[in-house]
Amino acid sequence: MIDMKRLICILTIPLLLLFWQCNSFLDVVPEEDMTTLNSIFETRENADSWLMSCYAFLQKTLPDVAANEAFMGADELVAGDYLRNSTLEWTGLRIASGLQNSLDPYGNLWVNEVLMQQNNGSMTLEGREDYYSAINLCNIFIEKIDQVYNMEHSEKREWKAEVKAVKAYYYFELVRHYGPIILMPKSVDPNISVEAMKMPRSHVDSCFAAIVRLCDEAADSLRTSSQQESSRRAYFCKEAALALKARALLYQASDLFNGNPDYADFVNKNGEHLFSTVKDKEKWRLAAEAAEEAIRVATESGKRLIDDQVGATDLQTVMLNIENSILTYGFSNDEVLWMIKRFDNGRNGDSFYTYTVPRLSDDAYGYNRGTCISPSLKMVEMFYTANGLPIDQDPTYGGGNIYGMTREIDPYYTDVVAIDEDIPVLHTKREPRFYADIAADRCYWRQGSTQEELYKVEAYQGERFGMQETRINATVPQNLSGYWLKKWLCSTVSMELYSGSVNSLGDSPYPVFRLAELYLIAAEAWNEYLDAPDDRVYDNIDVVRERAGIPDVRTSWAMARDKNRVNTQNGMREIIRQEWNIEFAFEGMRYWNLRRWKTAHVELNESMYGWNVVGSTANSFYRNGRPVVVYSGNTFVAPRDYLYPISSEEIMKSGCVQNPGW
Repeated sequence: MIDMKRLICILTIPLLLLFWQCNSFLDVVPEEDMTTLNSIFETRENADSWLMSCYAFLQKTLPDVAANEAFMGADELVAGDYLRNSTLEWTGLRIASGLQNSLDPYGNLWVNEVLMQQNNGSMTLEGREDYYSAINLCNIFIEKIDQVYNMEHSEKREWKAEVKAVKAYYYFELVRHYGPIILMPKSVDPNISVEAMKMPRSHVDSCFAAIVRLCDEAADSLRTSSQQESSRRAYFCKEAALALKARALLYQASDLFNGNPDYADFVNKNGEHLFSTVKDKEKWRLAAEAAEEAIRVATESGKRLIDDQVGATDLQTVMLNIENSILTYGFSNDEVLWMIKRFDNGRNGDSFYTYTVPRLSDDAYGYNRGTCISPSLKMVEMFYTANGLPIDQDPTYGGGNIYGMTREIDPYYTDVVAIDEDIPVLHTKREPRFYADIAADRCYWRQGSTQEELYKVEAYQGERFGMQETRINATVPQNLSGYWLKKWLCSTVSMELYSGSVNSLGDSPYPVFRLAELYLIAAEAWNEYLDAPDDRVYDNIDVVRERAGIPDVRTSWAMARDKNRVNTQNGMREIIRQEWNIEFAFEGMRYWNLRRWKTAHVELNESMYGWNVVGSTANSFYRNGRPVVVYSGNTFVAPRDYLYPISSEEIMKSGCVQNPGW
């Protein structure tokens, strides 16, 4: 249900957004400038502004490290009370800590109050995204774009396809948050009765079918990215629509949505079941085929995994390829299938570097707060060895004590690992993605174009990278795990001038889909569909591993302790899931994958570990090889927390059925 007060809001929002430009999100609009819907859709210029407003709801949350719960809501990154007590609402931290509720839900996309604030005679729009309002904007556009008089039919068809794709994306986000949703095939009529708006939730398979149908319709009329005009590169292209279809089908086939017995009694207000309790294996085949179709279209359009960077050594070359897989400066990235412009919120909450680049001097530079977000020890150990194996499966690794000290002497690691110095085994002979994504003690961190900007990370208390205070202090930003996040950073920008210099590289839109995701979708889906893995599984995962600079999966596992794991469906399931966790580490993917795999209640109830960051020597910092708990407040209740609550106020207004457990 959407009540009449909200309906007025929904129909007013696009009139405000109509005058929004790329460099000024939600510009103020005097009330006397508002026009009727029909007059808006008379001209191409107005229709284009409306189309931009259809995307606007995504820009404010998806790229934002504080607002997008997927970044901080899992177990990848550690943050202390400095962030938890900040004025920003760190949605992921609150959800991970078990503070989710139905009175005022965190991460609420279903219904939000939209605040119209008066400012010097003009109106501005504030409030978190309400995706049903966004869907209604899309519906109005789809229904009225044909009225525009100064557009060719082909352009109208393409714009309509773009909006169908973005509507499908809003549907997808709602489904992975809430499961079964209320579908809105048409715009809301302002004259409809309140009772008529109290629509029931649809079966979850019907919701996925609606997403797939919109993606198919969009893909039929969209150009590929190579055919898009440069002015439309932030809008959906053909391969992006197909990538969304593949992702949606992957979720539909996964344990959370496919035959989940936890929801056997979950019915809507009409008593209709919202989940099937019998697993359908064919859903995996559909996901695999959709991923391979998206790969075909993307690669034919020129998309590829980034592999053309040149570093000072072979290892540094691979690290640069990995780094650049998600960097999008100037809307330029051959691996990213769809990227959206970030919302300039004036506080830079969308950027990781504000919280991850360390202060190395007392000089004030930019607005870096220092390192108060750091990788967890679980993620440090997640990455493979140089042989492409999990640490516990590589018989050549560590000599039984991965926390002990050793010395690296292999020149292959020059300027990546400190040579011939005492260093933990855990930081040596790891795969390139580890060194590209994480800065570890006694390893090097290149951040700038000169040799002087090749920093050796020295993490003990009182050292350059280490904590300067002698105790944990919630009033200042501190690194609590003893590791630093390199992912999302550009290594050619000076560390001490990062916040100012990075802006000179141009716009940095947020990458929503990467080609690597499609290869892993195909590998996972074929593995689940087949009785035993074959080349369709191995070949897809090997594309990702090749760019990562590690051996193909069968070569690696031929030297493993459990050599047979690579030959079985269950074994490959574990391998593929770890590949997801590594390739998409710190990108928000793990938060949602743990939910669709139904493993979140195991993983997200564990304490988070690191090192004793107030230790000023190797022995005290590493505690003779005994990690310390750095945060123990994470809570995940199953099955309740697998789906978000709808606000209790909305439940009372609409008669909509609440999600189980809430």
